[in-house]
Order: sequence, then C-alpha cells, then structure tokens
Amino acid sequence: MSEDSRKLSSLERVEQGARDLGLDIAIKRMEQSTRTAEEAANAAGCAVGQIVKSLVFVNADTNGLTLLLVSGAHNADTANIAATYGLRLKRADIDRVRDETGFAIGGVGPIGHRVNLPVFVDESLLGYDQVWCAAGRPDSIFACDPKVLAEKIGAKVIRVKAG
Repeated sequence: MSEDSRKLSSLERVEQGARDLGLDIAIKRMEQSTRTAEEAANAAGCAVGQIVKSLVFVNADTNGLTLLLVSGAHNADTANIAATYGLRLKRADIDRVRDETGFAIGGVGPIGHRVNLPVFVDESLLGYDQVWCAAGRPDSIFACDPKVLAEKIGAKVIRVKAG
C-alpha cells in the first residue's frame, strides 16, 4: 500500500482496496454494531454463516501476520489447521493488528490492509452466493461473492474446523 493510502481512513482503505482489486462493492454504514458475527448477520439480514470473520493471527514459524477469513458460524480450529496444513498460528496482539493492518479488532476487513498478508479462506464460505465482510469500522459492512473475493485476494481455501 502506498504512503498516500496510509493516510486514508480504514473505511477509505477498504474502498481503495476494492477498486485496486476490481471488486465492485457498496459499503453500508449500519445503525447498529456489526462488531460480532451475530450483530453483523442481524444488521445484514442474513445467516450467521454468511458473515466473514477476518481473523488476524501470527504465523508461529515466520512471526508474520496471517489473515484467516472464517465463516461466522465457525471458530478457527488452530490445532486442526496446524495438523492438516502445517500452518501454526497463535493469537496476535491487538496493538500489532491495528498497527500493521490499520484496522481495530471488530472492523478488520478482508481487503485494504496497510501490509500484504497471506490469506486463507474457510471453504464453507464458498458455498454461499453472497457473504458480508467488515469494511474497516465496527458499524460498516459490504457484500460480495466469496469465490470472486478469494480469487482476487489470492486466498488459499482451507477447512478451518476438524471433520
């Protein structure tokens, strides 16, 4: 991301990220919070499984940040991810997430980060025609086709929970 784009608000970075990727999105500012998957689903009028949780972890092998896009209906099973994919993840410090991505927890989007991150997407999200993602603020979301999003951001598809 350019130095100029670092001066943009988190919402503007999501918009710019979408333009840069050729994603056609419309960000919606909601009256209520969209910080949790349940709140976002209520605001969007969709199933919790259609909510994309953008979870930032630290890769235990590289110490770099890694982004997991997880269905709101799932929790990331980091033990299963490590056993299945060799990707050892640990919790990221909230200050580090904010400093490196430019987003506060609850508003982390799948696009518009200040730094490039490896991205992994929950395979269950690809079963929907439309999903809803955080747009940089805890009251803002956007809808998109999950397959198009995964392709545009170069996400690797994984199973985030055992079974």
